[in-house]
Amino acid sequence: MATVSASSKAVLITGASSGIGLALAEYYLEKGIAVIACGRNAQALEAITGATPLEFDITDNEQVQVAAAKLKQLLQHNGWQLQQVVLNAGSCEYIDDALHFDSALFARVINTNVVAMGYCLEHFLPLLGHGAQLGLMSSSATYLPFPRAEAYGASKAAITYLGRSLRVDLAKHGIGVSVICPGFVKTPLTAKNDFAMPMQISPQQAAVAIYNGMQRQKCEIHFPTKFTWLLKLASLLPEKLLVSLLAPK
Repeated sequence: MATVSASSKAVLITGASSGIGLALAEYYLEKGIAVIACGRNAQALEAITGATPLEFDITDNEQVQVAAAKLKQLLQHNGWQLQQVVLNAGSCEYIDDALHFDSALFARVINTNVVAMGYCLEHFLPLLGHGAQLGLMSSSATYLPFPRAEAYGASKAAITYLGRSLRVDLAKHGIGVSVICPGFVKTPLTAKNDFAMPMQISPQQAAVAIYNGMQRQKCEIHFPTKFTWLLKLASLLPEKLLVSLLAPK
C-alpha cells in the first residue's frame, strides 16, 4: 500500500474561527497537514494563514450538504485524502432556574450540539476512508451532574454515547472514533462562565492534546488529565453524596 505524505493528508475542523478550533487548525498546519477550516465567520476563517476556509452554518442541513459537495471537489482538485474530521463546533447555555425549565434554551443547545452534528455526520462521513479518524467534541462535564448544566451536559452526554456507538458501527469500515472531553479551556465560550474554573488551560495546550490523541486513535481524549481523573474518581461516589456536594447552597 502506498504511504500518504503529510502534504497530501487533510483534516476538516468545524468551529475553527476561534477557541479550540482555531488553535487546532493552526497546530495541524504546523504539522504540514492541509486544513479545511469551517465556520460561519468567513473573515475569521480567511485569516487563518495556510488553511482552506469553508463557510457554512452547522445547524442548516442544506448548507452542510452544499459544503460537503464543495469539500469533495477540494479534495479531488488538490489530491488530498481526508484523514481526519474533528466536529468541534458547539454552544453552551445554562438553565438558571430548573424549577421553571427553559425548554427553548434546552432545544437550542440540543439542536446546535447534537442535531447539527448529525447533519455533519450525514454529509462528511462518506468522504472518510479506511484508516481515517473521526473526533467528536464532548466534555468532561459529562462525568458529574453539575448545577445549571441540564442542557449543556445532556447534549455532551449524547455526543459521548453517539461516539461510542459510531465506533462500533464504523469499525468494519476501518474508521476510528475519538470522543474528546476537555476540562476548562480558556476560550470566548468559557469567558462567559461566572464560576471558578480550576486547572484551566490554553487553547494551544488543548490543541496539542487533541492532535496527539487523534494521531494515536484514542477512543477517549480527556485533558488536563489531573483534572479529568479527579472528576472520574468523584463520579464513583454514591449519587446522594454527589447531590449533597454539588447542589447549590
